[in-house]
Amino acid sequence: LYFIASQNPPTQAMAKPTRKALARVQRKGAKKHTPDVTVVDLKDHMMGRAAAVIAKQLLLGKRITVVRVDECNIAGSEIRNKVKYLNFLRKKKLTNPKLGPFHRRAPSEVFTRVVRGMIPFYTKRGKSALRRLQAFEGVPSSVARKGQRVVIPK
Repeated sequence: LYFIASQNPPTQAMAKPTRKALARVQRKGAKKHTPDVTVVDLKDHMMGRAAAVIAKQLLLGKRITVVRVDECNIAGSEIRNKVKYLNFLRKKKLTNPKLGPFHRRAPSEVFTRVVRGMIPFYTKRGKSALRRLQAFEGVPSSVARKGQRVVIPK
């Protein structure tokens, strides 16, 4: 176990493997860990409140898939929200608008942007947290098979 047999005998005794190396050999045959994914159904939820709860769970290391984002509600009247979004659409880089900011229209991408505003996105911890989030409009077939969906309590 400590050395590989060869024709030439070693001049010095080979060093014992480290604990780390032995642990790696033991893990070789172990089953790969797949993290649990929480599927959250956002139908009739308030977008900001749900995003705050989900952002906290992402920072704690949970993997979250959000479905039916298109059916969640945004606080305030429809006209107020439309005016706010139109003001957001006006924001662009004057010299070259292709450089951003980018205004996503899909509900799942709007939700992801809301969550992004609630985490420290420009740190390694925040970027990895946002990578653990998946958002969908409706319920895709890959998620529908995974079992029950949870809701965020009021």
